[in-house]
Amino acid sequence: MHSSPTILVTRPAGQAGGLLASLAQHGVCGIHQPMMVLQPLAELPPGLRQCLIDLDQYQHVIFISVNAVRFGLDCIDDYWPQLPTGINWYAVGVSTAALLAQRGLQPLSPEAQMDSEGLLVLPELAQVESQKVLIIKGEGGRQALKKVLTARGAQVDELACYQRRCPDLAPGKLAQILETRQVDTVLISSGEGLNNMLTLLSDKENTKFRDIGLVVPSSRVATLAQQAGFTDITTAANASDDAMLEALLTRRGGE
Repeated sequence: MHSSPTILVTRPAGQAGGLLASLAQHGVCGIHQPMMVLQPLAELPPGLRQCLIDLDQYQHVIFISVNAVRFGLDCIDDYWPQLPTGINWYAVGVSTAALLAQRGLQPLSPEAQMDSEGLLVLPELAQVESQKVLIIKGEGGRQALKKVLTARGAQVDELACYQRRCPDLAPGKLAQILETRQVDTVLISSGEGLNNMLTLLSDKENTKFRDIGLVVPSSRVATLAQQAGFTDITTAANASDDAMLEALLTRRGGE
């Protein structure tokens, strides 16, 4: 194997260990700098608390990410020491599904397309007229899931149980990491992570690092990267550790 470049993993703190270990197993040097900081909300507003109180009134509960499970189940536990039965639980992605399974749930999840669009293809969400759906997520984010399910006649509520923000890095710090560590490729976990990376780089630095390699989790994020001026973009099958690693190794094999 030729000399290994440095790969920057950008998952949030506490969520990069598996990917870094896999890189090391393949002889690839990986370093970690989160592009997103996650925090629980200090206090849920009354409307969201009511969603939790009425959890057993929903036919469908959707967790859109691993973080939605971590923060969302913490909130639910305050109201439901034992989870209500008779609900269809959903996970966007295998990691999210695995975390729910650890809690004794059997979530429905898309097989390959691990995003909102993949979830919407599931037959259980095809006929939802007059049914109640709860989407557990972070503040902000995409609205595709809510819009489509609402159009299908469902009553959709969103429970935002954590917030995402850009890391607090000094000006020039990210550029320094990319340059001094000779980063060859950045593994981007989400569109928001990409936007935060662009925010942490000045216009001049963005131009300087435009040729750096990116591995992104979806065609949607690939389009965002192209629009930002990046030219070396590899699209993984999804955002899981395995898919990101496979895309990186495939990209390196073609060098």
